[in-house]
Amino acid sequence: MGRFDIFNKFNTAVMVVNDKNTVVFRNNVFMRVFSDFDNLKKFSHKLDYSVHALFDNDMTIYSPILQAISSPEDFSAHVMYQNINNEHFYYDLSASKKGKYIILVFSDVTAKVEYEYISKLAKKRKDKINELEEENKNLSKIKQQAQSQAMKLLLLNNISNIIRESIDTSKILNSALKELSELFGAFKAYYAVYSKDMNAYIVSNSLDKKDIASKITFDKNTETLISSAKTFVNSCMKEYIEAKPFKELVQRVVLPIYHMEKKLAIIVLLTKQKTKFDDVLEIMDGISTQLGNAIIQAELYEKNARMVSELTSALNELKDTQLKLINSEKMASLGQLIAGVAHEINTPISSIKSNNEIATKLINKLSDSDAELLKEINSIDKEAIERINRLVISLRKFVRLDEAESQETNINKELDLTLDLIRHETKNRITIVKNYGDLPLIKCYPNMLNQVFMNILVNAAHAISGEGSITIDTIFEKNNLKVIISDTGCGIKEPEKIFFAGYTTKSAGVGTGLGLAISQKIIEKHNGKIEVKTELGKGSSFIITIPSK
Repeated sequence: MGRFDIFNKFNTAVMVVNDKNTVVFRNNVFMRVFSDFDNLKKFSHKLDYSVHALFDNDMTIYSPILQAISSPEDFSAHVMYQNINNEHFYYDLSASKKGKYIILVFSDVTAKVEYEYISKLAKKRKDKINELEEENKNLSKIKQQAQSQAMKLLLLNNISNIIRESIDTSKILNSALKELSELFGAFKAYYAVYSKDMNAYIVSNSLDKKDIASKITFDKNTETLISSAKTFVNSCMKEYIEAKPFKELVQRVVLPIYHMEKKLAIIVLLTKQKTKFDDVLEIMDGISTQLGNAIIQAELYEKNARMVSELTSALNELKDTQLKLINSEKMASLGQLIAGVAHEINTPISSIKSNNEIATKLINKLSDSDAELLKEINSIDKEAIERINRLVISLRKFVRLDEAESQETNINKELDLTLDLIRHETKNRITIVKNYGDLPLIKCYPNMLNQVFMNILVNAAHAISGEGSITIDTIFEKNNLKVIISDTGCGIKEPEKIFFAGYTTKSAGVGTGLGLAISQKIIEKHNGKIEVKTELGKGSSFIITIPSK
């Protein structure tokens, strides 16, 4: 994954320029929206903005791109872009400096600008109507009716837009209630859903069950009208049977919401207006159909989102369990192998040690010249026996399958233990540099951490072709243990993938791709983190951070 690939997830155009004024990245939206260009100046000529300094000879201030790049501070401006078809688009340009890079983001506000332009035209037309009203009062009644109708159509259009643009059921319904209340001048409006028992329940601001109020019922005539699936208006003294009566007769607008032939819900609006709403009822039926479709689609989307979330969680849990099982099986097999090897080694070693002691006693009875030679041979054998004994002890300590609980551990000693075990990988080829800090005892699972250290150290040794060095730094600061293992190897080509199970840079049959994935899980078990810094041809550094408990 590239340094700037995350900007490909943005729904706005993004361009990155370095400190040499060279374009180093354009995201997918940028490439789709803007025409290609050979150099930055050619692109900047297609952009313009209305704010300029008067009488200034610096031509960069007339180009928003050049001004954004040369500005010492973060920069923002409203710019216009002209494409090859001489069409004009408007963007909010913002530029921010991140190190040696300048990130320019183009947010499309063309629709907003056009809307403002249309709004200005609408205002001018409205002003013109007002002037005509003053000139001809006889047209006042016609004008008011036209305005009222236009307002109703605008509100209904707003509802349609909300339904088309959102998949949030609560947002759709709350917006619809607000717009319809304004349309009918309602003093009360609510949404009631039908449950499986086909009883209606009022819903407040959301569809959450805890917000559902008491059941409501209507008279038979109203229920019959609701079953017709058509919007209707009738006069009433009570909004539903269980409610308290009003002090005066009010109009009740009922909008049934169906999907196919299934009754989903109703919207009820109460208004004191005496106006007839026949002119909008037909349009309301269309709104009802859209609401029904939107509710079903939103429910399907929410259900699908929940399923995706549950499946993702289950998959991640399965992967973690798989790694744990593989690691447990691996360590169990290793423990059995080491126990067997240790037993097999100890038997001949005991015989050799016994023979060595007998030889020591016999040497003392020989002549000086012969004794000296045999003493030297005997000393070499004794040192070899001690070396084998230390190796067996180290192997047993490394596995320690019986240590299921965390314990206070000297991490420097654990690193030395691991280095003893991989001595065959580094002997006569790799220099080990130890920069051990003064560490307190750390509460941890030492056998697990030894496995992490071994994975990283063996990988480091394999990454070094010929001679090289591995440097180990241990630091304790701010209640955190840091272990940094650096090598002078070949570096890692795709560092972002190394902690994925199954990924390996080694040849077939050499690496399983599980070592670092298991290591990451072990460090996470310690509430810590493991990071990698690498450069091809120069080497890699693994930084392990574990909080002190």
